[in-house]
Amino acid sequence: MNETDVVKALSALAQETRLRLFRLLVVAGRAGLTPGNIAETLGVAPAALSFHLKELSHAGLVTTEREGRHIVYRAEFAAMNGLLAFLSAECCQGQPCLDLQDAACGNC
Repeated sequence: MNETDVVKALSALAQETRLRLFRLLVVAGRAGLTPGNIAETLGVAPAALSFHLKELSHAGLVTTEREGRHIVYRAEFAAMNGLLAFLSAECCQGQPCLDLQDAACGNC
């Protein structure tokens, strides 16, 4: 992921509804969610939801797939992992962490 992509992704996530929406899609996993399910869960009006989904999609963080009459939205895990990798690439003074879950990792 390059800096331009990172800025787009962070800009898209730097809004409360979009952040909640993306996290909801991450929890949903590969099954994804329909706009109706998302709107109901988040309490967001359909027009606003459409705008937020478009912003996340343009940032490459969300994908869509038509399944019959429904459109299913999914978090783009490769983009999410690319963003996390970019943000943590220089942790531990540029040395690879042995275990990113280890609390001591930040103290390398």
